[in-house]
Amino acid sequence: MNRKITRGAIGAALLAMLAACGNTGSEGSISGMFATALKQSAARMRGEEAKVAPAPDPSAMAAEALRVNPGPLILVGLERMGTTQVLAMTGQNAGQRTYMTKNEQALIMRDGMLVGTRGLGNDLSVAEMSGSSALIRSGRSGQARRVMRYWTGDGLERPLSLDCTIGPGAKAGTIVESCQNGPLNIQNNYIVQGGRVTVSRQWIGPNLGYVTIQELRP
Repeated sequence: MNRKITRGAIGAALLAMLAACGNTGSEGSISGMFATALKQSAARMRGEEAKVAPAPDPSAMAAEALRVNPGPLILVGLERMGTTQVLAMTGQNAGQRTYMTKNEQALIMRDGMLVGTRGLGNDLSVAEMSGSSALIRSGRSGQARRVMRYWTGDGLERPLSLDCTIGPGAKAGTIVESCQNGPLNIQNNYIVQGGRVTVSRQWIGPNLGYVTIQELRP
């Protein structure tokens, strides 16, 4: 069996495992089910069956991307939007990598941790989390603070500070980062290999929700 395809299949399973570590029934899944129900209801009113396109197979998507693109790749799932895409690295600067889709939606990563987004709307300008990153990538438990800055409609950058606790997750091999700011509680889940996050479920922000990220090719 092709090793690259096997890795894609394993990674898809790990992404599913990390998603299960979060809230039961992701917002993306719920909205997808709701949209499907609406389509079926409208079709019944027209006296015809709804034709719902099957969801893309992440393993097949990963295998095809690995076949045609020789560079670094990540598989990204935006839960709230219900989308899964492969992003290719388009630039690297001072330890940060920019991964982009064909329509120029981008994730900015450092050692597998999300530090920014572009082109998604309500973008994360930058995430400052050196304390969290060091603990997560070394597999150590501890306390840290992260500051996440967002672009707003008035063109200004607004900070969101979060107090975080890092430690081992319920699933073997996972590391959990639980963060809080007043009533806001989020949970990020990571799998780390060689000091780099290779599979994760990370919170982008209050509007975009969670993203799952798998490294297909480093």
